[in-house]
Order: sequence, then structure tokens, then C-alpha cells
Amino acid sequence: MTAFVSLRPPAARTPVLPQPSGPVSEAIIGCLSSGAPGDAALLPMPSEVDPTSRDTQLALLICYELHYRGFVGVSDAWEWQPDLLRLRAVLESAFLAHVRANVEPGNDATAEMDALSVEATSGTGPSWFLRDEGTWEQMREYFVHRSIYHLKEADPHAWAIPRLTGQAKASYVAVEFDEYGGGRGDRVHQHLWAEAMKAADLDATYLGYVDRVPAQTLAWVNLMSLFGLHRGLRGATVGHLAATEITSSPGSQRYVQGLQRLKAPAACISFYAEHVEADAVHEQILRRDVVGNLLRDEPELEADVVFGMRALDFVENELADHVMSRWSSGRSSLD
Repeated sequence: MTAFVSLRPPAARTPVLPQPSGPVSEAIIGCLSSGAPGDAALLPMPSEVDPTSRDTQLALLICYELHYRGFVGVSDAWEWQPDLLRLRAVLESAFLAHVRANVEPGNDATAEMDALSVEATSGTGPSWFLRDEGTWEQMREYFVHRSIYHLKEADPHAWAIPRLTGQAKASYVAVEFDEYGGGRGDRVHQHLWAEAMKAADLDATYLGYVDRVPAQTLAWVNLMSLFGLHRGLRGATVGHLAATEITSSPGSQRYVQGLQRLKAPAACISFYAEHVEADAVHEQILRRDVVGNLLRDEPELEADVVFGMRALDFVENELADHVMSRWSSGRSSLD
């Protein structure tokens, strides 16, 4: 049985700095722990960057989190510290180049969405496995992976809102409004996920398991922040959200079935049940009103929209392959 132990207080809203995972993340954590923003000497530029390493992905996540909730004891002034931003740019460049190298280019967003809308009848990923034969401990373990995103669900995509205009903006906000509970704090999807974590006897603290998850989990989440924080990648952000919503409903239905099979707590089931219904509606809004209007106004973004869709598929498959390879050999995917 996998132990899920955290010493973080369950009510904490601001996370503590994670443990370093290599020289780059160690240098960044050392600087952030020093108090006021330091100088460039403490942030040496790496001569080589391995975008698949946990060190690189953790370093990126730490840099990105300064734009979200920050860290306990870390000055907010670090958010725009030039030396740290220069280092982040080096890491981002390597990560983005890695994703592009593994994603085939395309320029037909409608065809891409049509292909994503065809529901598979079989599969080998975690949702299929957990639907049919996964154990409760494996389900809880997968919750740990998902928690790094779901406790900030919708936030990375929200960066695109001020970068859109007209109907595309209005419809995009409509989707995000639902993600944020339609004005009800108790229905915010981040809150629903926290309730699911608690019901599964897991730590619901924001980034509570960041020290446990592998590079593939961090990369899956970092891609959203990378797209969202760059205006030049707004098309990729829209494509990423569209692909997320198009593929979410069938996957969520499989998780509902798996959780019901395992007689999981109601809060766990209700989180995914919410996504079965809501994301089916969001798919239509995104296809017609967001992507359609965006590309009508800015047709030059079509290749970026397709890239965002395919990039999501790439990082999700990398995580799924990691999880399933570990489980198939009887190991924890968190080791």
C-alpha cells in the first residue's frame, strides 16, 4: 500500500517551497529562500537543459507558481525579478522546443476537433484501467497526480481572457465561469476536487504532493502555464482548453464508472460526474463560439490552436505511459 503522508496544514492557502530535485531547482529555491530578490550570481544559467528531467520541470513549476499563489516566506517581488525571468526563459525555450519536436504540425482546427470528438471504444490509459480493474489505492495514487492541476483548475487557461476579443472572449469567459462554480464558491471545481481528495483521505493542500509526483506530471501542468503566460501562445492556450473539454467528458465517465465499481465516496464520484455533463456543453461552446470566432478574426493563429491541442495529447500520453508502465510492473507511479 502506498503511503500518502504530508506535514502541511490542511487549511494552508499558500504552499511551502518544495524540496529541490537537482542543481537548477536547488539554486532557485536557495534564492527564493534568501528574502528580498537577490542578484544574478546566485542564478547561474545552465549550459545544458534536459526538458524531461524533474529538475527542469520543478524549476519551471516554482517560477510559474510565483504568478499564482507564491510561496510561504517568499517575497512577492520575486515574481518579476529579471534574473529569474531570464533563467525561466532558458528553461521554457528548451521545454517548448522539446514539445514541438514531438508534435506534428497542423493547420486545420476543425478537422482536429472533429477527430478529438470521435469517442474511442477501447484504450490502454489510466482511465480505461481504473474503470475496469484498478484498485482503490491506484485510484488514490492517480488522484495525487491530478491534484497538482485540479487544485488550480481553470487558472492557467484564465490568462488568455484579456488576450481575446469579441464573441471569442465572451464565450471563453462563459466556460471559465462554469469552471469557477457559476458564481458559487462551493461549486468551484478546485473546491470540488479538494472535497474529493479529503473524501479519499488524501491531503487537499494546494501543491501538497508536489514532492511526490514525477517529471511527467509537472510537465503536464507546466505546459498550461507556459501557454497561458505568453500572449504569443494565446492560440495554443485556446487549443489546449478546447482539446481538454472535448476529451474530458468520455474520460470523466470512465472515472465515474471506476469509482462506482470501487464504491468510492460520493464526493469523488460527483467531481467527475460534474465534468461529464459540464464539459459536454463546453465542447460545443469552444468549437463554435471560441475557436470559430477566434480564427475568423485571427486566421493566422490556426496552426497554434492545433499545436495546443496536439501538445496536450503529447504530455498526457507521456504521463499515462509513465503511470501504466509502473503499474504494469507492480510498482507505484510516484516512486
